Amino acid sequence: MKKSLIALAFGTLGLGIAEFVMMGILPDVAKDLGVSIPVAGHFISAYALGVCVGAPTLILARKHPLKHILLALVTLIMVGNICAAMAPNYWVLLLARFISGLPHGAYFGVASIVAEKLADKGKGSEAVSIMIAGMTIANLFGVPLGTSLSNAISWRVTFLLVGCWGVIILYYIWRWVPHVEGLKDTGFKGQFRFLKTPVPWLILGATALGNGGVFCWYSYINPLLTNVSGFSAESITGLMVLAGFGMVVGNLVSGRLSDQYTPGKVGTTVQAMICVVLLLIFFLSPYPWLSALLMCLCTAGLFAVSSPEQVLIIRVAKGGEMLGAACVQVAFNLGNAIGAYVGGLAISGGYRYPALAGVPFAMVGFILFLTFYKKYQAKY
Repeated sequence: MKKSLIALAFGTLGLGIAEFVMMGILPDVAKDLGVSIPVAGHFISAYALGVCVGAPTLILARKHPLKHILLALVTLIMVGNICAAMAPNYWVLLLARFISGLPHGAYFGVASIVAEKLADKGKGSEAVSIMIAGMTIANLFGVPLGTSLSNAISWRVTFLLVGCWGVIILYYIWRWVPHVEGLKDTGFKGQFRFLKTPVPWLILGATALGNGGVFCWYSYINPLLTNVSGFSAESITGLMVLAGFGMVVGNLVSGRLSDQYTPGKVGTTVQAMICVVLLLIFFLSPYPWLSALLMCLCTAGLFAVSSPEQVLIIRVAKGGEMLGAACVQVAFNLGNAIGAYVGGLAISGGYRYPALAGVPFAMVGFILFLTFYKKYQAKY
């Protein structure tokens, strides 16, 4: 495995902890700041909205070397998470989470292009999946570690850990990522030209709605597992490891299958699976080990669609690849924000209902993916 791809994965590892750890520490943050769990869910949405704002601004840096852009984005990751660690109240933490989200989509956009350029011939999807693997490993080890630190010491230590990890990311990107030839500058308007066709909108729509369906459920996974499935608070760390394991396996298997078959075929199949699993979670979550198994399958599906989506958007965004790659992360996190909000509304019916609320979103995501696969996959 190339060291350059590992360095890029270090970055997504930090981003993964920053984004997903909030699900595991949500009750601790809510208690410390004196807000309800649904209100604390706003910190998830704030991060996601930061992604949506930050990613499009990437076009302003399109003339700069890709490596330099990566280093600047990592610096912003450090600043945002250190501010979150020191936040004295709800509003400051909300702002800090927004700042933390600003570099997320832009980092994925640049890192995806760098990974494809560094990949061996015919291994582009696998290279992108390795870059994304940092985020899945974050959920396997980083998020459980952050949850444990939150329970044992304070949730603030978790965000401080991410800020310090940024120093390591900076060093290894500087050391291991070579200079990569930049993309052809098609001008400001040229960056948006690919959005005039329906193809990218199908991918972005499938990403936003498909992932939104999962985040309706996953944003409130902690109270579901403890209040419905009957797991103890102490077992949540182990369950988060299981969820992370599903993400790692789903992502890496998907990357290889996408090179062997097509990203569109893999993405469509996995999205259909997610619809079924969310429905089963609603009905079977009172049974502890079935709930744990379904959680693992659903998180595997969440990241099994990520590599295909990231690869496809680069292929269809000719002339605006960097913006396109960032936009798919905007769509992912817009889905995250919508899912967290809708899931919070559905909690009024009980902690099982966010999963049910996610099914229609996931189903529309599947329909959009299927439409892309049937009509346009052969061109890409």
